[in-house]
Amino acid sequence: MTSLYNLISHIITPYALVNQLPRRLLLCALFSSMVLSCSVNPATGGANLVLMTEKKEKRIGQEEHEKVLASMPLFEDEELLIYVRMVGNKVANVSHRPNLEYTFNIIDSPEINAFALPGGYVYVNRGLLTFMNTEADLAAVLAHEIGHITARHGVQQQARGTLARTAAQVGGVVTAVATGSGYVGSQISEVASIWAQTGLSGFGREHELEADSLGAEYIKEAGYDPAAMINVVTVLKNQEDFSKRVNNGGGGYHGLFATHPRNDTRLQEAIAAVASLDNDEIRKLDNTEFRENINGLIIGASQASQTQDARNRYYQALLGYTLLFPDDWQVSETTTTVIASNESVGNMKIETQRLQDNVDPRVFLRDTVGISNLQKSESLVQYRLQGHTGTNLLENGNTERVAVIYLGPRAFVFRGEITDQSSSDEIDDLLLSTIRTFRSIQRGEVVAGTELKLKYVQASEFFDFAVVAQSSKIANYPEETLRLLNGYYPAGSPEEGEWIKLIE
Repeated sequence: MTSLYNLISHIITPYALVNQLPRRLLLCALFSSMVLSCSVNPATGGANLVLMTEKKEKRIGQEEHEKVLASMPLFEDEELLIYVRMVGNKVANVSHRPNLEYTFNIIDSPEINAFALPGGYVYVNRGLLTFMNTEADLAAVLAHEIGHITARHGVQQQARGTLARTAAQVGGVVTAVATGSGYVGSQISEVASIWAQTGLSGFGREHELEADSLGAEYIKEAGYDPAAMINVVTVLKNQEDFSKRVNNGGGGYHGLFATHPRNDTRLQEAIAAVASLDNDEIRKLDNTEFRENINGLIIGASQASQTQDARNRYYQALLGYTLLFPDDWQVSETTTTVIASNESVGNMKIETQRLQDNVDPRVFLRDTVGISNLQKSESLVQYRLQGHTGTNLLENGNTERVAVIYLGPRAFVFRGEITDQSSSDEIDDLLLSTIRTFRSIQRGEVVAGTELKLKYVQASEFFDFAVVAQSSKIANYPEETLRLLNGYYPAGSPEEGEWIKLIE
């Protein structure tokens, strides 16, 4: 515990001087105000300063995992997710903490990043996957994050932050004890809100290098070439440098390369040390399965990644409109009509008609739709669109919410029947809220089915990135982007027959 004592003493010495109190008295106050432990790092064998048990670590991981799922859209590709989890578990099973229940998820984001939470939760962004070229590359990314978990980097960082905050409060603690006043503080609620942010921003040079070294060890034990760790560093460092050049900045993946120079001697030495370990020969050389799972992956923005409400947002690309339906409503459509429904609540039908005359929307509901006794009548003005809405009593006794909104040369008519009359007011509010989300599809907004996707092809004898870029769908810097995606930036050409990623 000598090093632990020195660390705490170093933090609180200024407070001892200010308060003219012996350091040992302050140490006693500090130790009595928190549960502090010095444990052996399960991955490195060194001493760790931690403030929680493994059980608590798992509980915090579960709580924060639920927050991540609630705030970040997941990429809904079951086959790719199964594959990522297979590779991840292969690496986790040979790590220093194989008994943790690891969970791997893909975040539907074009950003190039990945992060981990305590207790075994690993997340990799879809955008990062597009830059991987082999299964070993993927394993290296996942192994780096697993290294953060096995070495308890998040827990250690939390302990240091808590210790520093508590040291800053020690003068107040001692004063409270001396005067008899009470002091109550809770670190849990404050720390719990920053775990994912910490994972995304990184853990500092020493911990990132340690995660790389551990990750290289894990992927070799799993049968991959540990040099993949350096391959990934090179590819992503190129991407980061290019992004900074054309965008005047811009961040990237916190790990693997963010804290390393391009030719980091310490990283090279760490990987070389792992490569010298006795182990079976590298077994994972066939990348067929990797290509099959990455082929068709969306690159750049997707419908789900561009807005927080993307999961229940409906797009009608032909007619150029979009709106939000309730989460649990089923949607069916034809070329010009869409019906959303929930059998126990109600349904809404949207139809379109060409505007023949420039009439007031209220008059359109009366004369064209045929509703002469509109109740709760009110104008609609939303997203620079004009319309009108109200309620109408149907012959079967049910109430319906009706509306018309003009968009371009068309009138869009909404008819939402309320089948559960016992909750008619609440359902009517829901239908009206849905109607109020109707708007045109904005320029640059990605519609489902129109996203850009990766496509694997084999290079011909005279393959040239500059020639292929001329017909690419990539809007900006197509040649540079294709080179970055394939690991040929800033120059170079693939051999004949080599598999290359294009954009379609």
